[in-house]
Amino acid sequence: MHATIDLEAALKYRRQQALLVDVRSPAEYAEASIPGAINVPLFSNDERAEIGTLYKQQGKMIARRRGVIIAAPKIPDFVSQIESARGRSTLPVVIFCWRGGMRSLAMTSFMNLAGIPARQLSGGHKAFRRMVCDYFDNYQWPKIYVLRGLTGIGKTRILQQLEQQGEPVIDLEKIANHRGSAFGGLGLGEQPGQQQFEARLWARLEELHDSPYLITEGESRHIGRRAVPPRFHQAMQQQPSLWLTTSMKLRTEVILADYPDLEQRHPAIACALNSLRERLGNKRVDQLQHLLDTENWQLLIARLMEDYYDPLYLHTKPQHHQEICYDSLEQGAAAVMSALKCLEEGRQVYTGTID
Repeated sequence: MHATIDLEAALKYRRQQALLVDVRSPAEYAEASIPGAINVPLFSNDERAEIGTLYKQQGKMIARRRGVIIAAPKIPDFVSQIESARGRSTLPVVIFCWRGGMRSLAMTSFMNLAGIPARQLSGGHKAFRRMVCDYFDNYQWPKIYVLRGLTGIGKTRILQQLEQQGEPVIDLEKIANHRGSAFGGLGLGEQPGQQQFEARLWARLEELHDSPYLITEGESRHIGRRAVPPRFHQAMQQQPSLWLTTSMKLRTEVILADYPDLEQRHPAIACALNSLRERLGNKRVDQLQHLLDTENWQLLIARLMEDYYDPLYLHTKPQHHQEICYDSLEQGAAAVMSALKCLEEGRQVYTGTID
């Protein structure tokens, strides 16, 4: 009898820093996995496709035997990779594939034979995915305080400062690997797939499950190409928002700091500007393009905020909100913490700057 483990026990091990190993192909792992799991693929993408074709055309037995022939020479390397990643942990390694089938069974057997205690996850990644979907369909989160404001206001920077102070922050843009808006993907690489975005969000929420409240940044349903789960997005609308405001000078400085390599991003920026023609008209976009070509970054950013971002986002200012004014990001973080304390204690929020 081989050793198995159910999802609840596996996630308990995960919280205790046990090693989770996804043995699916690199392409499957890239699409979505359990956060924190490493990928030790039993088969490459091409090998998996080959075995799948054999299964369909010649049957299960032929496909299995071909799988053995492919996997057998790799066993020593599998053992070495997992042993190295496991380190000094005394917990069993949790191994999974898509449905808890032959791939994870084979790897679990290899590890136990090599003296590395391992358990096969019953139901595989499919069971984890079902659990994540159920979580976002049914879970009741604590109060969620949302920082809102115009582009460049420094919401993400303030969230980062609060997180460093130990506050229960959900940084949706970090999880989605996108800053939002037409320029939000510049310099950040690929976004995670939708399933992986949801898995990462679940993982962060699980880390904070004992917190009396959560703090996040105001977002539309979509961050780049990723969608915030509907019920979580609805929960973000329930509490009075904190509307942040500061000078155009500071907003411009924040944007310049967020995009330090603008010179290298000229073609991508030009493409993004061109996509705004229908909204802004050819004349204004041509003017913005001229500022780009002459590398007048400060004026370009200010004009983009005045002409495009501010009109686009001013309508998102909620009816019920607490306004927070500040002259620096450090002052803004302190003002947000003061406002949160007031809200938690049921007191009136002071809305001026903090000396």
